[in-house]
Amino acid sequence: MRTQLPGFEFVTAGKVRDLYAPEGRGDLLLLVANDRVSAFDQVLSRPIPGRAALLTGLTRWWFAQLPSVPNHLAHDAIPVPAQIAERSMLVRRLSMHPVECVVRAVVTGSGYAEYRRVGSISGVPLPEGLQDGDRLPEPIFTPAYKAELGAHDENIPFEVVVDLVGAATAEALRDTSLAIFRTAAAVADEKGVLLADTKLEFGDDAHGVLTLADEVLTPDSSRYWDAAAYADGRRGVSFDKQIIRDWLTAHWDGTGIAPELPDEIVHRTAARYRELVERLTS
Repeated sequence: MRTQLPGFEFVTAGKVRDLYAPEGRGDLLLLVANDRVSAFDQVLSRPIPGRAALLTGLTRWWFAQLPSVPNHLAHDAIPVPAQIAERSMLVRRLSMHPVECVVRAVVTGSGYAEYRRVGSISGVPLPEGLQDGDRLPEPIFTPAYKAELGAHDENIPFEVVVDLVGAATAEALRDTSLAIFRTAAAVADEKGVLLADTKLEFGDDAHGVLTLADEVLTPDSSRYWDAAAYADGRRGVSFDKQIIRDWLTAHWDGTGIAPELPDEIVHRTAARYRELVERLTS
């Protein structure tokens, strides 16, 4: 059920966040996360308790770890209703770029599937013989075109990004994404966590400054693996939604509406979210 917020007008509902506009402030938006969870481009029927507050708090924490990267937080420009304060972000409106800025340090997931088909990801050629979960020689930028709600994002080569946003902006998106990834991966490594990949979004502010937006380096937008398990040869011991993806793969053929998650999967996913946040931010 949609939350009624005095002083804010409901704009739209996304997969796992709702968007509100503060009355009389056309320069601001309020992003309100909820406990819904999506997988395979579907919003699942069972929420993950506490997910919204955990992921919102982690995004805020990562913004603080990236002081040299402009972000869209508006901080205390206006009061935010107390009932949604822990799971919301007051942000500045941006002109968003239609590109998902994906960075990968490991070949896995949809990237591994594309690599097996064509030997590359988003047009980036990779060495032969890579196996699922192998580290790449260095992080790579593998952008995707943002799809409409319910559709799959489409991996695109860098040349298409240039066509979409221009050469200067494309280079800034790539270079900034790689720099953020390297910083975050180093932080995670110190906490015994391997950052396998992440997805970032950017827009331009009113002055044309490239600005980091949306959620950042959360278990929903990133793959985090246990570094000790990886070193022991157990790949994919994750802190993200992989528990859900694995269960759905085993119990659903991908057609129609996804089945309801059992209690065990819901509780395990919530516990892994909490463990990751505690590891990273402790």
